[in-house]
Amino acid sequence: MTPQDYVQQKAVASGSSFYYAFLFLPPDRRAAITAFYAFCREVDDVVDEISDPSVAAAKLGWWHKEVLQAYAGQASHPVMQALMPHTLPFGIQSHHLMAVIEGCQMDLSQTRYLDFAGLTRYCHLVAGVVGEVAARIFGQTDEATTAYAHKLGLALQMTNIIRDVGEDALRGRIYLPLDEQQRFGVKAQDLMQRSYSDSFSALMKFQTERAHTLYDEALALLPGADRRTQKPGLMMASIYRTLLREIETSNFQVLHQRITLTPLRKLWLAWKIQALGRF
Repeated sequence: MTPQDYVQQKAVASGSSFYYAFLFLPPDRRAAITAFYAFCREVDDVVDEISDPSVAAAKLGWWHKEVLQAYAGQASHPVMQALMPHTLPFGIQSHHLMAVIEGCQMDLSQTRYLDFAGLTRYCHLVAGVVGEVAARIFGQTDEATTAYAHKLGLALQMTNIIRDVGEDALRGRIYLPLDEQQRFGVKAQDLMQRSYSDSFSALMKFQTERAHTLYDEALALLPGADRRTQKPGLMMASIYRTLLREIETSNFQVLHQRITLTPLRKLWLAWKIQALGRF
């Protein structure tokens, strides 16, 4: 299996909505974003799939060294072998990859966030930086597009947090800010025991309204000159915002299940952005 085959399989197997946005890119950009996405998945899987924190930390340490070696011309993992040819053309620097690793390391040492400011720092590492790299690969021409990419990354990550509240709680991780849980009267134990209540619905409504505001702010930040090149990001915004509305419609039934969109619906939403340029 070639490195290119490896990252392609990694992207497809993940079942992520991101894959549908990649389909409409030219071959070189699609190859670059697929390899970068595969890197993000590999690092994220370390935290999600390895139950022993010390083993997971050692594995992330290995990835840290692998990134340094890859940028020194000695990539050993197929993901890095697939990614390295694209780093120079698309301005993907080692500190971008290190930030993603740092964000995953936070998951090993921090399972609660006192407030939204603290959560934002985490989201910047695991989503904002990813958005920045993706924008470059998609064809960014205006420096102001970076601010859009960071804001959109935060909106997407907040959607993930809302969708995965139940799954994350079972892993012992709660990303909903503690001060906001206290404000609405929702305890960590309620989430872990999958206990629905009016208080929980109110807390989730608050988080959802914040996410919608972040999407609006991100779209307002996107320069007109880059609106065409950034269509894949707009596809992601459309897919994830539709998912957010589905979660709202379900009255936030996210503690016992993972609410998703069908592959056909994701493809339709992506195609609408590609063909019509609008939601």
